[in-house]
Amino acid sequence: MSCRLSVGLVLSCCFVLSPAYAQDRAAWNAPQTPFRIFGNTYYVGPHGLSSILIKTSQGLLLIDGDLPESASRIEANVRTLGFRVSDIRWILNSHAHIDHAGGIAELQRASGAQVLAREAGAHAMERGGVDPEDPQYGLSPAYTPVHNIRIVRDGETLHLGDMDITAHATPGHTPGSTSWTWRSCEGNTCLNIVYADSLTAISAPAFRYADDTKHPHRVEDFRRAIATVAELPCDILLTPHPDASDFWERVQRRNAGKHPNPLIDTGACRAYAATAEKNLDERLKKERTSP
Repeated sequence: MSCRLSVGLVLSCCFVLSPAYAQDRAAWNAPQTPFRIFGNTYYVGPHGLSSILIKTSQGLLLIDGDLPESASRIEANVRTLGFRVSDIRWILNSHAHIDHAGGIAELQRASGAQVLAREAGAHAMERGGVDPEDPQYGLSPAYTPVHNIRIVRDGETLHLGDMDITAHATPGHTPGSTSWTWRSCEGNTCLNIVYADSLTAISAPAFRYADDTKHPHRVEDFRRAIATVAELPCDILLTPHPDASDFWERVQRRNAGKHPNPLIDTGACRAYAATAEKNLDERLKKERTSP
């Protein structure tokens, strides 16, 4: 999970079962009219949680299923765009927290789609998000486990009809965190689209990134993940929480007719990574100065 911190919640990423968490959860799942982002790529999630639909010559591909209560909203949005839920062939995941994977079991049941994830992410989804390896272990509510998951490797390119999409290991926020890249075209214009997973160093209160003796390379791996995102070919940046990449502000400017297209920003991935690097440094500094 990746989100803004609510007032009074420290390093919990809103997973504390409190009135603030309930309000955030409702806001994440607020209705959102689906729309085309670019080419064959569409936004079908609720307002506060991204779910991305990609049309291919052999069916549909969906990235992230959001909260358990988001599944019906995603299905309705797919139908609103004129597509059939039964045509969803693949469901991919960014990371296995409830706000990005909680709806996948229902979407898999409704569509018959193949779910794909890296091994660590698949392991967490099979446990309903209850993963002792997760820095937020003990904070994230469980959800319906996901089964029959196909494992993908770091750097593996998947082929669905005329669509190629590549998995990039970006662990840190969770062990299985994965970013996805593909190209979408409108006429003769083709752009690189990045669905960059959360890069926030948020954890349970007792967890320390720098002192994780069981995983001595966790910080090194996190920095490598941030560097990976910074180096991706990136014309349009999408993130699991839209507000993490100023998505709605950019969509609003595009809808107002601003030119050039405000969604297109070749520096967006580098800026997203730079913010993550700064936040990780701040987190590690706090760990060094606190008992």
